[in-house]
Amino acid sequence: MLKKSKMDLNSVFGILLALVAIIGGQFLEGGHISSLLQAAAFVIVMGGTVGAVLLQSPMKIFVNGLRMGAWVFFPPEHSPQALIKQIINWAHIARKEGLLVLEEFVPGVKDPLTKKGLQLLADGSPPEKIREALEIDVLALENYQRQSARIWEAAGGYAPTIGILGAVLGLIHVMENLSDPNLLGNGIAVAFVATVYGVGLANLVFLPVANKLKTIIGEHVVMQEILLDGFVAIAQGEHPRLIESRLNGYFI
Repeated sequence: MLKKSKMDLNSVFGILLALVAIIGGQFLEGGHISSLLQAAAFVIVMGGTVGAVLLQSPMKIFVNGLRMGAWVFFPPEHSPQALIKQIINWAHIARKEGLLVLEEFVPGVKDPLTKKGLQLLADGSPPEKIREALEIDVLALENYQRQSARIWEAAGGYAPTIGILGAVLGLIHVMENLSDPNLLGNGIAVAFVATVYGVGLANLVFLPVANKLKTIIGEHVVMQEILLDGFVAIAQGEHPRLIESRLNGYFI
């Protein structure tokens, strides 16, 4: 049920607009882009942020969260109309030929929830048991995905603080070299740029990514709820038109 779609141009435009606005503002103020490029500040902010997120997250959650980050630019394709059409097709077949015939569709299905639902229908499971079994899977997957998305939210919370830590380290470097004016500029640059990196990454990357992933997960959950209700309705022997009418109520 999760198929990658075309690139989300809205995300591409958003990140480009943010970068152009910041870099353009820097030029308008008479600054240079080179003044924003500080390897030490980047290492402090990124290294500290990733380390803090790793500390709070199990490796499985962390890795899955990174993979889900690709959804921002290549979101999974959600097509409620196509899903409802498929459910209605199954309802017509079950109504004419019986529930057992739905077992023929199981081998060709890749989505675990769909496969499980069809198998439960073919086995003649009661509607309440089908709902109970599938709800557990829906809740478990939603929880797993939301935990994975939270690593980006956590990074958005840690990055500004790590940026301030980088600023303090830069100022310490400045204080240690007050007698050598040639070293003061680099220390001050690291101090301010580290704060820019921390606040910028948090508000332009980490938090927006987290919020977009939450939206995508919400859409996925709706798709699963449509599927769940469809299977239960088929098990109850409801008329396909009634099933279609109810499932269309999930979206405007």
